[in-house]
Amino acid sequence: MKITAAVVEQRHGPFALREVLLDDPRPGEVLVRVVATGICHTDSITRHGDLPFPLPGVLGHEGAGVVAAVGSGVVGVREGDHVVLGWPWCGECPNCLDGQPRYCLRLKELLVGGGRADGSTALRMPDGTPLSSHFFGQSSFATHAVVPYRGLVTVDPDLPLELLGPLACGLSTGAGAVLNVLRPHSGASLVVYGVGPVGLAAVMAARNSGATRIIAVDRHPSRLTLARRLGATDVIDAGETDPVAAVHEVCAGPADFSLECTGVIAVCRQAVDSVGMRGVCALIGGAPADARLELDHLSTLWGKRVVGILGGEGRSSTLIPTLLDLYRQHRFAFDELVTYFPLERISDALAAAETGEVLKPVLRMPS
Repeated sequence: MKITAAVVEQRHGPFALREVLLDDPRPGEVLVRVVATGICHTDSITRHGDLPFPLPGVLGHEGAGVVAAVGSGVVGVREGDHVVLGWPWCGECPNCLDGQPRYCLRLKELLVGGGRADGSTALRMPDGTPLSSHFFGQSSFATHAVVPYRGLVTVDPDLPLELLGPLACGLSTGAGAVLNVLRPHSGASLVVYGVGPVGLAAVMAARNSGATRIIAVDRHPSRLTLARRLGATDVIDAGETDPVAAVHEVCAGPADFSLECTGVIAVCRQAVDSVGMRGVCALIGGAPADARLELDHLSTLWGKRVVGILGGEGRSSTLIPTLLDLYRQHRFAFDELVTYFPLERISDALAAAETGEVLKPVLRMPS
């Protein structure tokens, strides 16, 4: 079928709207009419080559839409369902079977291989030139996407579908890191480095935990103001003070937990240094390719843990409904982070996110 998609033709190239051809769904796949798609930092760094997705191709991995058709062998979704397009997973490897599909052993090829697991692509130009597809299992910077059914999460049709795409990745990454992995105990202190959309999701999740000291660190005063309104008990302007010293002052010593959401290596080190013995630092921000982090050996040896977390861990089918329940209860106000753009303004949306003008741009697809 003919669809409209934002195509990146080469590394560092622009997003160009093109009419392209999309395959019908194969066995195990679903055709989704995309309603809206969030823009994530990962889309930007992939365009610039920090993730090895082959170009030309179509990015986008925070889609939400309506099921238009299903292939054979699909279970759990049917035509007309409202869905969030989550990450793909094989369903057969030890990590998938252990309830951790974010760490599927085939994750690299399924996220950034440029096509289906068998190497085929679902997209091509009208002249037949192949385009890489299935970015994070979806390539949803497009009016339609063919996706593996396992990644889909059905949602209540009464919910605003155009709002829900960011739950597929960015917001789940921040909130899931807190709720699924760190799980702050009663009275715990948690410091969040970088309160963009991922960090703000972590702040809101922490407000629903036992943490009683939630510290937001950033260089944008407006983001710190919003972080305080969404649940931070303390804020630190990293442009005005040494954040590690400030954290130790607020907590009267090291924090129990820290969460690094920027992917900036210097900030990663600050997050590690903010926790002490038996403290846990979680790294969830996307750093440039080949980035390296150096730690102080002795202080890390004394019971400190530094962990990487992909996508908030756990299953999207559990985490996303949980976040939606909290949203309904006015305990996870992620709608306050979103600014909408039409698909044809994708370049403006990316620029606005990169400058900090908006927190979470979401592209509405033409009807």
